[in-house]
Amino acid sequence: MDTKYKQLIQQAIEIRSRAYAPYSQFQVGAALLTADGQTFCGCNVENGVLGLSLCAERVAMTRAITDGVRDFSAIAIAANPAATPCGSCRQFMIEFNPEITVIVVDADNCESVKVFQAAELLPDFFRLQK
Repeated sequence: MDTKYKQLIQQAIEIRSRAYAPYSQFQVGAALLTADGQTFCGCNVENGVLGLSLCAERVAMTRAITDGVRDFSAIAIAANPAATPCGSCRQFMIEFNPEITVIVVDADNCESVKVFQAAELLPDFFRLQK
């Protein structure tokens, strides 16, 4: 695996410890790599009104967007057990790059890695014409 992806995985595993998951106890960390080499990290943040909870992937992407960056190339997602992004996160990623590399890792076994393209995870995705 590419060194930049190994570093991304490590960052996702590390940020996972900051998750606020008092309801599910399911901590998730995400590290987003932009086309210009910047990294933005995020963790899941739950809420008693579950619909208001935020996934780690969307937290990382909105941090990048807030800083004016919208060209995403890869995202590593760490959880135990490993979990692919939810449908909302898949659609959110595709809004910015249907070909973003999605790296899914088991946080307790970083050798257990699966790699996808966002469009593979959400075939026939919705997209408005820009």
